[in-house]
Amino acid sequence: MFQRILVAVDSSPARHAAVRLAGDMARLTGAKVKVLHVAASAATLAAVVPLEDDAEARGVLDEAVGALRDAGVEAEGTLAEGLTTQIAATIADTAEEFQADLLVLIPHHRGSLEALFNPRVSDAVAHTSRTAVLLVPENPESAGSDKA
Repeated sequence: MFQRILVAVDSSPARHAAVRLAGDMARLTGAKVKVLHVAASAATLAAVVPLEDDAEARGVLDEAVGALRDAGVEAEGTLAEGLTTQIAATIADTAEEFQADLLVLIPHHRGSLEALFNPRVSDAVAHTSRTAVLLVPENPESAGSDKA
């Protein structure tokens, strides 16, 4: 079924759920996993400003790859850099280059007004990628907690 899984992680705590789910899927199917972290920068009128330093970005990536390998999953990592407006394209391009057949993402929830002016990366990736996209709940422990 799935042979190559790309999991895109950011520095939010929700990344742990995405890595866990990608690892579970990889163990079930024998897939290889590539972890992608985009060290984002924001453009201002005067300069491009990094939103995290290199050590933080590398730490996020290494932690995710290590967790997958500790779980017995064949995993590698890629650290990319880009403007916040380029993150979705970077994820989609990396999925294509890796020939991923599954993309695992976390949809960060926003209010409708904010989403209008600043769409979610997961929405943009889902609309531009040719790869199947699996969205992981930001808080999987609460998913389904309202069952009757």
